[in-house]
Amino acid sequence: MGVGRAEPRGAEGAEIAAQRAAIDRIDRRIVDLLNQRARCAQRIGGAKAAQGLPVPAPEREGQVLAAMATRNRGPLSPGALEGVFTEIIAACRAVQSPRRVAFLGPENTFSHQAAVQFFGPVGDFAPLGRIEDVFDQVARGECQAGVVPVENSIQGGVNLTLDLFLDHEVKICGEIFSPISHVLMAGDRARDAIEAVYSHPQALAQCRKWLAGNLPRARLVETTSTTAAVQEAARQPGRAAIGSLSAARGCGLEVLARDIQDNAPNLTRFWVIGRRDGPPTGADKTSVIFSLPHRPGALHRALGALAERGVNLTRIESRPIRERPWEYAFFVDFEGHAREEKIEAVLQKLGRRAVFLQVLGSYPMAGRPEPEGADSAETTGASHG
Repeated sequence: MGVGRAEPRGAEGAEIAAQRAAIDRIDRRIVDLLNQRARCAQRIGGAKAAQGLPVPAPEREGQVLAAMATRNRGPLSPGALEGVFTEIIAACRAVQSPRRVAFLGPENTFSHQAAVQFFGPVGDFAPLGRIEDVFDQVARGECQAGVVPVENSIQGGVNLTLDLFLDHEVKICGEIFSPISHVLMAGDRARDAIEAVYSHPQALAQCRKWLAGNLPRARLVETTSTTAAVQEAARQPGRAAIGSLSAARGCGLEVLARDIQDNAPNLTRFWVIGRRDGPPTGADKTSVIFSLPHRPGALHRALGALAERGVNLTRIESRPIRERPWEYAFFVDFEGHAREEKIEAVLQKLGRRAVFLQVLGSYPMAGRPEPEGADSAETTGASHG
């Protein structure tokens, strides 16, 4: 029978008991206040629904966090207080309008972690087997939001995601920049016994140099996601996987090496898709797709619509038009919101110079975090899987 640690006696014991009683009273008040806050959030959700407004309000959430930071007098650190209120905001957002969020599954993929990063851990998440399924579920209204990868800082654009916008009526309503730290994992620590390494094609590509230098004889086997690779590696000896630290822990695998991606920083940008985009926040991006007449200078003239109004272009990428060989559609991101007067003028001019123009959505600009090592992969996602 074990011996527990003795509680302090005398004055010290009385002081501890008094403070614990005070904490109990405060906790009861916190519970009551949190539920009051949630009821206010529910009423706001009802008002938004009546006006057809989206639930997420990043500008308002940013104001709340900034106000709490200003009021903070310690001893809680600013980071600790922000973490607490981020969870409170996520919980209240969930009761405002319960939503199902689709992502490329299964759980513990980088897409899953990006979804948690944006919506908070209390979200109702739906793991799906393909990016196409995420678009389908959102377009049909079976899921209210979806999280899809759009580009990686090393491998470039995710072509499938871009192509799917041509076939689905969805809007971009948010973005996430997520740092990635790949780890090599297996059922035991015998690295020299590894015969095959499993992972998503993007993850394998991002670790190509490390694999060539450290496991030159191992077969590289592509899987549908990094989590699927982890599950495969857990089945029998001689197999390893590349994925996130949380996936390794979830399957009980040994971590053989951390941070094996070839380049740092390694970030993946995800888009949050839904049925409508949100109102201007003052710090937004707009994404569009357009095609152009097949004549000299057409792209120069099209992009001139942005330059003439001083609008900052942040990304451009071309994709083949399937039914018109050797002709291309252009995906463009630029700063500003489609409902701003200046951007409305840009879109009108761009529309006149293009054969086809579609606004994919306007959404708040996200910050670009720097990778912080292997542990950052547990709470922030990257890559396809």
